[in-house]
Amino acid sequence: MALTVRTLTAADLPRFQRMIDSAFQSDTVDAERWRHLFEPERHHAVFDGDELVGGGGIQTREVTVPGAGPVPVAAVTAVAVKPGHRRRGVLTRVMTAQLHGLHEEGREAVAALWASEAGIYGRFGYGLAAEFTRLSVPRGAAFRADVRTGDARVREVERDEAMPVLKALYEELRPGRTGWLSRVDANWEHQLADEERDRGGLTAYRYVLHPDGYAVYRVRGDWQERGPRNEVHVREIAARTTEAYASLYRYLLDLDMVGELKFYTASDDPVTHLLVDPRLALRGRSDSLWVRLVDVDRALAARRYSSDVDVVLEVEDDFCPWNAGRVRFTVKSGKATLERVTDDPDVRLTARALGAAYLGGTRLATLARAQQVHEVAPGAVTALSHAFLGDHEPHCPEVF
Repeated sequence: MALTVRTLTAADLPRFQRMIDSAFQSDTVDAERWRHLFEPERHHAVFDGDELVGGGGIQTREVTVPGAGPVPVAAVTAVAVKPGHRRRGVLTRVMTAQLHGLHEEGREAVAALWASEAGIYGRFGYGLAAEFTRLSVPRGAAFRADVRTGDARVREVERDEAMPVLKALYEELRPGRTGWLSRVDANWEHQLADEERDRGGLTAYRYVLHPDGYAVYRVRGDWQERGPRNEVHVREIAARTTEAYASLYRYLLDLDMVGELKFYTASDDPVTHLLVDPRLALRGRSDSLWVRLVDVDRALAARRYSSDVDVVLEVEDDFCPWNAGRVRFTVKSGKATLERVTDDPDVRLTARALGAAYLGGTRLATLARAQQVHEVAPGAVTALSHAFLGDHEPHCPEVF
């Protein structure tokens, strides 16, 4: 039977959830817990007859981009194909419905996702735009003598007291934190879900407040013959000042009965440089946000740039052909203008490369070495690469 695609209704959530759980080899959970995150009109499902065999959704959110603050983003989520139905073009149908629909409706110019398997989304024009660091630091690791932590009190509080503070500070900080997403109450409830099944063998969340910041963590118990070597698993640290940031880290590193602090953090997290011995901070990097420019012209005009540049780009984009062609990309005083032209190109590149570079973390010069960007006019890639750089590494502190 031919495959068909349609958007969902609120009543479709339970069987959509069952399909997701089947695809990810997990037990089915109560679908109602996702109800407040579920936007049925923005979820596409593929049917084989009456059987729901695959699909994907979009959350309506914002993402902070370099220099311009928050812009609308199609936060792609819950993309899956049911076992037994793979290699039939199901995922391609979902991606087509999403990306072509966004373009045709004039909605978000940028889409982003976390990839369960990193080899999947490049063929649909998504580029690796941000990474995170798996950080591990031993308890008591000493800071440099000149590090200031201030005299403000750091205290642990109950969830009810902490949540209004967390939400207010996050909202204050996110316009300046590239890669951070907007959060409504449903997003907060999802990110800090704390039922037994959410804990993975760890404790409930603990909430730490500083007048200028907060931290959220769990503990994994590990009692050894020589004494406790518990692990502190940090969920988030956010601070408006460098002193508050250092103070929160100092608090977590000095917790009693702990052997190690672990944190999936930004790749440019400065804690390494706070330490007397930076080698104590073990680090491993992996991919986080993948970005797709749905409409290249609108997306590139939405962010700001680090230096002036004037180049003609030849964009390759088979999956979203409206993006393909030559465009003069001009930046003056940080602001870009784009004009469709027939001039000879200075740089040839893929839409995937533009998505990877969009948040200012992945260098176009690096992608040139990876054969995703090709220089025609000498020096053009270097100038373009510099213009795209952000002030710091992008980081998305949540999986969605």
